[in-house]
Amino acid sequence: MKSFLHVHDIGDLRQALDEAKRVKATPFAWQELGKNKTVILIFFNSSLRTRLSSQKAALNLGMNAIVLNVNGDSWKLETEMGVVMDGDKPEHLREAIPVIGSYCDLIGVRSFAGLQDRDFDYNETILKQFIDYSGKPVISLESGTVHPCQAFADLLTIEEHKTVSRPKVVMTWAPHPRALPQAVPNSFAEWMNAADVDFVITHPEGYELDPGFVGKARVEYDQMKAFEGADFVYAKNWSSYVRYGEILSRDRNWTVGKRQMDVTNNAFFMHCLPVRRNMIVTDEVIDSPRSLVIPEAANRVVSAQVVMKRMLEDIQ
Repeated sequence: MKSFLHVHDIGDLRQALDEAKRVKATPFAWQELGKNKTVILIFFNSSLRTRLSSQKAALNLGMNAIVLNVNGDSWKLETEMGVVMDGDKPEHLREAIPVIGSYCDLIGVRSFAGLQDRDFDYNETILKQFIDYSGKPVISLESGTVHPCQAFADLLTIEEHKTVSRPKVVMTWAPHPRALPQAVPNSFAEWMNAADVDFVITHPEGYELDPGFVGKARVEYDQMKAFEGADFVYAKNWSSYVRYGEILSRDRNWTVGKRQMDVTNNAFFMHCLPVRRNMIVTDEVIDSPRSLVIPEAANRVVSAQVVMKRMLEDIQ
């Protein structure tokens, strides 16, 4: 595996989930794979779960893990080609990336969508430079359009907690005070479409995602109707894709609370975290025994470790 952005990069999904269960049961069984190997984790944006889970996954595999916080630990980096570098960015990614590649065996990159230029974000302009110029396998730790390690962990969590062979999974938009990228809902939709689930997306009109990620999912604009009989509810905010980066609504009726959960099939609640309590979800729901946000976050180590393990196996 040369890069990890999309569900098809992981290959057979059933095999990947089975491997994740083995990794979770015996996390230190492959330390020889990572011996004398180094992963550099590059963060253009803040992180808690992604940074810690990726470091932990690397350590479980016997690897050295180096974290670089761009614009904090390093020079400010120019990301676009053809610019006159007469501002506050003294180094270009075109030179920085091959240097970084010479110091490591794997690279993980976190670089959020800027939500100003859809083409720049959806072309994965920053991440693709790492893929093109580093010479090393590259993992998206959330990029302009996707967050695959999160979606892999989400699917593993559903697999562990489902009580029917083909559960109904609903991803719902929820209000937020800021404009957020579409990366998490994009990846969640992509992975649910590849899995054996009954998948529904619900959101107000104007919040339609990129059709390429929506795929075969059913879209329902009536949240209460979408929630009927759901086995899993995944809440997430995202800004508009069509009116790119805009906030079109802050309607608190979409906040996931008891009213919505009461029409489900005693559904589990999921969210990638961090979460705005009583905006995205009420305290009553997130603190309930049916909330999976903590085991879901714990599975971030497992998903990252499976990806790193496969990359290490490919470069042996």
